[in-house]
Amino acid sequence: MEDYKKSTAVRIEQRYDEDDLKEALKTLKEGGIILYPTDTVWGIGCDARNAEAVEKIFNLKQRADSKSMLVLVGSEGMLQRTVKDIPDIAWQLIDVAVNPMTIIYDDPVGVADNLKAEDGSLGIRITTEKFSRTLCERLKGPIVSTSANISGKPTPKTFAEISSDIKNGVDYVCKFRQNEKASSKPSNIIKVTKGNIVKVIR
Repeated sequence: MEDYKKSTAVRIEQRYDEDDLKEALKTLKEGGIILYPTDTVWGIGCDARNAEAVEKIFNLKQRADSKSMLVLVGSEGMLQRTVKDIPDIAWQLIDVAVNPMTIIYDDPVGVADNLKAEDGSLGIRITTEKFSRTLCERLKGPIVSTSANISGKPTPKTFAEISSDIKNGVDYVCKFRQNEKASSKPSNIIKVTKGNIVKVIR
């Protein structure tokens, strides 16, 4: 827990370059895919409402489109616009979370159909990392966030560990936080269904 707090504090002190963020935003709006820092590991992202962009990520990761990918939102308000009915227990989990936590919800709305799991659910996380949060806010919508690796390969813990296949396969590579040496790890994942049933996935 202390390590997480320290790494978060370091990130808060850093300033991103406005041109870097603008270029990432432009790429998202044009239907492209980006490699960008998040509140956990580096992610491959696109506008979660754009089915063609989502398909580009599946192709880059060589991942079956029957598998879902999670998305980031920049605020509780954006979460409410992305999920039809948020169970009370989900709000309780969000309130007490210390580390980044992705919650899988039923009935997501306003996102590409090929982003959802076979049962129609979708993993969503409210990001507190400023670069990814600002991207969501300026895009005015959720952004896909899937680990920056070919499907089946280990998840890179730093930017330096990301393969050239991924770096060369996206439309824009964000500059912010590329030089960080500290390892990051994926979020916790919890599935919440109607009736306030909770299942820990990871």
